[in-house]
Amino acid sequence: MSKPIVALVGRPNVGKSTLFNRLVGERMAIVDDTPGTTRDRLFGESEWNGRAFHVVDTGGIDPTHGGKTPLSIGSADFIEEIKSQAQVAIREADAILFVNDGEAGVTAPDLEVANILRRSQMKMEDGSFYPPIFVVVNKCESKERRDNATQFYELGLGEPIAISAAHGTNTGDLLDILVAAFPEEEAEEEDESIKIAIVGKPNAGKSSLLNKLVGEERAIVSPIPGTTRDATDTKIEVNGLEVTLIDTAGIRKRGKIEPGVEQFSVLRSFKAIERADVALLMIDATTGITSQDAHIAGFILEQWKSCVVIVNKWDAVEKDSFTMEEFTRKIRADLNFMDYVPLLFISAKTGQRVDQVLPMALRVQEERLARLTTSRINEVIHKAQDAHPHPTHAGRQLKMFYGTQVRSDPPTFMIYVNDPKLMHFTYLRYLENQIRAEYGFLGTPIRIVTKGRREK
Repeated sequence: MSKPIVALVGRPNVGKSTLFNRLVGERMAIVDDTPGTTRDRLFGESEWNGRAFHVVDTGGIDPTHGGKTPLSIGSADFIEEIKSQAQVAIREADAILFVNDGEAGVTAPDLEVANILRRSQMKMEDGSFYPPIFVVVNKCESKERRDNATQFYELGLGEPIAISAAHGTNTGDLLDILVAAFPEEEAEEEDESIKIAIVGKPNAGKSSLLNKLVGEERAIVSPIPGTTRDATDTKIEVNGLEVTLIDTAGIRKRGKIEPGVEQFSVLRSFKAIERADVALLMIDATTGITSQDAHIAGFILEQWKSCVVIVNKWDAVEKDSFTMEEFTRKIRADLNFMDYVPLLFISAKTGQRVDQVLPMALRVQEERLARLTTSRINEVIHKAQDAHPHPTHAGRQLKMFYGTQVRSDPPTFMIYVNDPKLMHFTYLRYLENQIRAEYGFLGTPIRIVTKGRREK
């Protein structure tokens, strides 16, 4: 089941970003006393009582300003955008935390925001309203403020929950109430198709590639970056295999994400990678590989997904006999943490080498599911140990007794050693290279886990 989305909504400067940081466990949002500091929505992940969910921070709604009267120096230009952001978050969310300022009390803007939220809810058949809205009264560090939080009943959205995001006071109680309101987890229908996500920066040619692969105009193709808003699925059959192609919105740098729909589109793109087997990472040959391409590649690896790097618009590049070699060298250097991925140079516009994309993705998926026998694995690791013993640490020598493949998808190996703490990450990389030399696992990440075992 997909993770619920929780949106933090409220007027500026009530502590939404502080609460966001508290929920996701790290300082991802800028915290500042100037209203309007959070100008684009941020998203992160949280977990409570075994339920994982996405958290989306929004800019504050301030209905009394409309972008014409400055709230503070430098913030006026952003008010309408911030309001638009929050309204999109309301439409997309599965639950809403309406954050208020316990120090300031109920204000006219709070009442206006409450009206916006009420209008956003849908009445369900059982009489309940969706999405559920929780009135959070922040900055309630003292008992006096917690007692005064009852004034927020005036908002007409139920019982106020008094917290202090900065100190963590009552945030556990808030999470208990929030998670209890999530719909019960249901088993998703079994989908045996091979899922291939097409990901990359805006305007890299993802939709053009999808159209070429399916042989018809399934996705809108436009030179304007950001045309594709949702992750859309297209089912096709390739050599008797059912394949689901997932087209996604372009993933920009966090600071360049536009207000409104776009950040939720980026969230959907990351979720598409999570459910994919293989990701096709599209790189624009006319701009070359960028730090954002490497960032997306890092997320693919973080999710342990297989990958094929697709260098698109190859027809638009002026070439000589060394151009492809130079491009390959540059990509290998910038993606040195994924040196196992295959590269394809294509033109989705002209169809050049597009016929190689799906066969390569299916080959990578096949290797993702491959299993090695225990005898073969032990032959590899003992041969590696004899050729290059692990350096000693404080006079102690790492000993590898035996290894086995405990799962595929992705390939995961368990190696039993005398002390896992002695295993250095560079030696794990060495072992991975030795395993790949024996069996390529093309385009697929390898997990190696060490476990302690007493020496007989």
